[in-house]
Amino acid sequence: MANDAPLTGPPVAGSEVDTLLGALERNRRTFAWKCGGLDAAGTGARLAPSSMTLGGLLKHLALVEDDMFTHALLGRPMPEPWTGVDFEADPDWEWRTGAQDDPAEVLALWEAAVARSRAAVAEALADGGLGRLVVQTRWSERQSLRRQLVDLVEEYARHTGHADLIRESVDGLVGEDAPRP
Repeated sequence: MANDAPLTGPPVAGSEVDTLLGALERNRRTFAWKCGGLDAAGTGARLAPSSMTLGGLLKHLALVEDDMFTHALLGRPMPEPWTGVDFEADPDWEWRTGAQDDPAEVLALWEAAVARSRAAVAEALADGGLGRLVVQTRWSERQSLRRQLVDLVEEYARHTGHADLIRESVDGLVGEDAPRP
C-alpha cells in the first residue's frame, strides 16, 4: 500500500497484497458498521435459537485477530484480556462475556486488536511478504501470511453475515456496504 491508511475495499486491478488487504478492510469496515452505535440491549440482542450476540462477535473477532497475527504470525504473547482466560474451562468465554460487556469497551477491544493486526501484517510484509510463514501453529504445517489473510477474510465474511441479521433485528439497519469514511 502506498500509505498507512487502510484500503476501503479491494482495488479493481491491484496487487495481490492490496487485493487481500482491501478485501479484509472492507469486511472489517462493514462488520464495525453492523456492530456500532448500539447500547447494551443492542449488543446483547439474540436471534433464536442462537446465543450469538454482536458483543460476542466483537470479542470473538478481537480474539481471532490477536491469535492469528500477534500470536501465530509474530510469535508474541497474547495481550490482555486473553492471557488471564482459561479457555479449556470456559471455551465460550469471549462469546459469553462479550454479550455482557459495555458496548464501548468491547468495541474498543476489537479496534485495538485490529490496530495490532494491521501493525503485525505490515511488519510481516516488510519481512518476507505474503509468503512469510507464521511462527506458531496448531497445524502440521506452518501457514503463510497469505493463507492467514484469506482465512481472516473468510472469518469476517461469515460473522458479518451473522451481524447483519442480528443488527436488522435490533433496529432495522440493512445494507451490504458501510458508508465510506
